[in-house]
Amino acid sequence: MKKNIMVAQSGGPTAAINASLAGVIRESLNSDAVDRIYGAVHGISGVLDERFIELSEPAGQDADFLTRLIHTPAMYLGSCRFKMPKPEEDRQIYDRIFGILEKMNIGAFFYIGGNDSMDTITKLAMAAEARNSGIRFAGVPKTIDNDLVLTDHTPGYGSAAKYIASSMLEVAHDTYIYDLPCVTIVEIMGRDSGWLTAAAALARNEYNITPQLIYLPEVPFHRSQFLEDVQKELKRSKNVVVAVSEGIRDEHGTYISAKEAVADKFGHMQLSGVGKVLENLVKRELKTKVRSIELSILQRCAGHVTSAQDLKESCELGEYAVRKALEGETGFMSTVERTSDQPYRYEIRHSSLQDIANKAKCVPREWINDAGNDVTEDMIRYIRPLILGETGIEWRDGLPVYLPVAHLNHPGE
Repeated sequence: MKKNIMVAQSGGPTAAINASLAGVIRESLNSDAVDRIYGAVHGISGVLDERFIELSEPAGQDADFLTRLIHTPAMYLGSCRFKMPKPEEDRQIYDRIFGILEKMNIGAFFYIGGNDSMDTITKLAMAAEARNSGIRFAGVPKTIDNDLVLTDHTPGYGSAAKYIASSMLEVAHDTYIYDLPCVTIVEIMGRDSGWLTAAAALARNEYNITPQLIYLPEVPFHRSQFLEDVQKELKRSKNVVVAVSEGIRDEHGTYISAKEAVADKFGHMQLSGVGKVLENLVKRELKTKVRSIELSILQRCAGHVTSAQDLKESCELGEYAVRKALEGETGFMSTVERTSDQPYRYEIRHSSLQDIANKAKCVPREWINDAGNDVTEDMIRYIRPLILGETGIEWRDGLPVYLPVAHLNHPGE
């Protein structure tokens, strides 16, 4: 008997997560083993609330719909920030979830997301094993933070890196027009890892040397050394651009923006303000013109500046997860394994969720210079192929054409 599949999205948005959703839909539509495809609205919360839309309907089978879905940023199915308890801590919530999935004849469940989402799907896979359930559970990675382990990189990172590098180059053009000493500090997302901030280095080209300074959370940040670094660069150039991760910490592990930080329900610090902190420091100590810029959420969903390579791999990771689940695999996440840097080559594979969930991948220390204020050529070589290629998104009246989130299309479901 044919089985149905269910797919959901969770965590923070990216410009590529819907491409993975399109991959799941496309591969499922091509399989004789799949009857219906259901999307849970707002992640695992949508499963608990029984809020579903059918993705195997004519719209889901339409090539134009899938193409537009691939190029739509954020999450078509919506997201949630719901922390699942461990199976042994709350049997009732798992009884409800498995009761719903069994009632809907679900044979495989796919969760597209980052670290917290992989925690959720891992717990579901563990609960399924304890119950001898035949439902297969698979994770499909996404996160602009690029901090999931056992995968070379994550979908969404390449597009965010492309946006950051492009924006840094445009900042450089802005600063170069003035013949006055000026420091520009650009705050980039990255609570515990500096992958995104490292991408700022790609803005450098044959005429642009900025950003001259790059600070990542992997190396302790010293205010006095920072001021020395900036002062040294001001002697070389009137225009100094600094890229800094929101999560930089001092030698005691205290966030530089600690006064502004609050924790979310997962215990992660919600950071902001480090750019302003450093702006005030430079203004006070160096008495020079200084401004700070926070890219904030702009770097997450810049659908107009996506990496074609990123979208391609995102689709493939979704397709691969469906194929493996239909072959009988469960408790895994699809991954990217790089096989060559130049030329860039990779293979789509998978690893056990239990080896991935609740672990974080940081920038290797050897990819940061000895002074802790820049990245090395190895870092640049790693990122560069991930931002390549432009996408042919649809434009109308001068604006990109995207799909609305699913619950706006299906308000009653």
